[in-house]
Amino acid sequence: MIASYLRWTEQVDVVWFVPAFEHAFGKSLAPWEQRVHALKALAALVGAEVSTVESTLPRPSYTIRTLLALQEQNPSVEFRLIMGADVHAQLPLWRDHERIVAEFNPIVVGRDGYAPVPGVPSFPAVSSTEIRERMARGASVDALVPRVVLEAWAQGAGSSSSAG
Repeated sequence: MIASYLRWTEQVDVVWFVPAFEHAFGKSLAPWEQRVHALKALAALVGAEVSTVESTLPRPSYTIRTLLALQEQNPSVEFRLIMGADVHAQLPLWRDHERIVAEFNPIVVGRDGYAPVPGVPSFPAVSSTEIRERMARGASVDALVPRVVLEAWAQGAGSSSSAG
């Protein structure tokens, strides 16, 4: 929804989905290949790009390294970081957060359950963790995830071999 909103309102020309290869704060992640597979399906649905640059960077993954690598690989593109209001509150904990703000001018979008962002709608507070937990219980996620992404997720599960 956020990617489509930013494109429809012409705040960005294109959205790039960049999955974390390894979470900097040690959060458990679904298998890398499965996440990339699902993101490619989502990107095709909303007209976005997917970059796997984090799989080539030193670990742990830090957002500043990712942004700098993307900028180096694509010097004609002006990258901006898109984050929800929930994540924005954590920004001071990130490595080189001042540089992220100065060089990549974050776009902060609203998220239900957090302080509103002026001039921006609040998007549903649905997390990937919640979606995975619902799927593990056999509960429906049809209202939360596009069917094409669910199908890609299932296909990606068959080809996943390593976590990231």
